[in-house]
Amino acid sequence: MTQSHPRISKAVIPAAGLGTRFLPATKATPKEMLPVVDKPAIQYVVEEAVSAGLDDVLMITGRNKRPLEDHFDRNYELESALQKKGDAGRLAKVQESSDLATMHYVRQGDPRGLGHAVLCAAPHVGHEPFAVLLGDDLIDPRDPLLQRMIEVQEQHGGSVIALMEVAPEQIHLYGCAAVETTADGDVVKVTGLVEKPDPADAPSSYAIIGRYVLDPHIFDILRKTEPGRGGEIQLTDALQQLATDEKVGGPVHGVVFKGRRYDTGDRGDYLRAIVRLACEREDLGPDFRTWLRSYVAEEMQQS
Repeated sequence: MTQSHPRISKAVIPAAGLGTRFLPATKATPKEMLPVVDKPAIQYVVEEAVSAGLDDVLMITGRNKRPLEDHFDRNYELESALQKKGDAGRLAKVQESSDLATMHYVRQGDPRGLGHAVLCAAPHVGHEPFAVLLGDDLIDPRDPLLQRMIEVQEQHGGSVIALMEVAPEQIHLYGCAAVETTADGDVVKVTGLVEKPDPADAPSSYAIIGRYVLDPHIFDILRKTEPGRGGEIQLTDALQQLATDEKVGGPVHGVVFKGRRYDTGDRGDYLRAIVRLACEREDLGPDFRTWLRSYVAEEMQQS
């Protein structure tokens, strides 16, 4: 019999990282504001939360992250200038980000890892289940991963994490889950978690990607979690406790994602994401694909 659990309404987006992999571009510009085609990466993430019905968004920020707040705020001078020009199209794009959701912000004063960033959300979230979306992972809106995760959480309670199968030689880049199958083909029960294991020690090829639906008991565990890998408070370590003791905050399930995901935290994947999304745009795709074919053909001839 399907159980009833509290409806999720809040999303938390940790965005306090320094973006060192993108230096010098991120010396003065938050990595979340780097454009993916013509929209900053962070806007795609907020749009995903809103599409899943979560229009109460808390962003965990840090020093030099003020542009994030400005982007989701009104810009009356710019809007007025566009109105006077009669540029309704660009005006709508400017207003879109400020009308997306009810935005809140809190600073992670001490960058002590993802687990600590999530803990900063405790006063805002309270005692409700909530979603966490990492800004480096862009999920194609045609593949509604977060909505599916919310459905699983509402059915089973506890927490739900997003998993994706990766090549064994890549598992050391991710948190990794030990799993058991369930009656649902895309859902597994998580029995254990380890952060960035050596391939030989990995319990599976299922990597954790940047979407979580968490039971609020995670906060109690995070308050007691000691720094782990890298000297940081790891969210994976706290989830490991939930997975091994269901009495604390319910079970941990995983949704196995096989859709389109763009990792904008890696320079190569960031460029590939731009190319893919530009190719699929109705306004840019036809001309861009023609140029791309020509460019690739020329490169192949020269090589």
